[in-house]
Amino acid sequence: TKPNIRDMSLEEIEALIASLGKEKYRARQIMKWLYLGGATSFAEMTTLAREFRTRMEGLTRIAEPAIDRIQTASDGTKKALFRIEDGLFIESVLIPGRNHWTACISTQAGCAMGCVFCATGHMGFKKNLSSGEIIEQVIHYARQLKPLGESVTNVVVMGMGEPFHNYDNTLAALDRLRHRKSQQFHGARAT
Repeated sequence: TKPNIRDMSLEEIEALIASLGKEKYRARQIMKWLYLGGATSFAEMTTLAREFRTRMEGLTRIAEPAIDRIQTASDGTKKALFRIEDGLFIESVLIPGRNHWTACISTQAGCAMGCVFCATGHMGFKKNLSSGEIIEQVIHYARQLKPLGESVTNVVVMGMGEPFHNYDNTLAALDRLRHRKSQQFHGARAT
């Protein structure tokens, strides 16, 4: 199958684009669409030429988890049950604060720790999430908050799984999320 572009770093996307004979700054445009614009398809990336979008769509995909269920508490906290591409389920929570929104995200489907106080521990370990699967949880909530003029301001990795058992993917996801409002993506030129 084609790789999920959300699993790719800026440098990996730049290398892919360079192999197509295109300018490396296009990678920043793609990242801006993915992480700031909330694009779920290449067709939405209208600052990129149609032919280039078609080529990228032929080489990569933008994976989106399916929403199975959302529960909303009286204080506005939202818990989402996502079905990821391989059919497994993960949970994440959006928690309102006085002046902020916190996304509590999962890094694994299930957990191998077996902590007696934790319901996830009783499920057993299913798999480590890819960096893209981790990021997609935050992007889902960012899309929900955008029409309200709000954004996810805090991210905690206290959902399903033990983050240190999926260290590389967790750090890669957090690094890209940390940079999504920084100059890393804002240097993109629109053409």
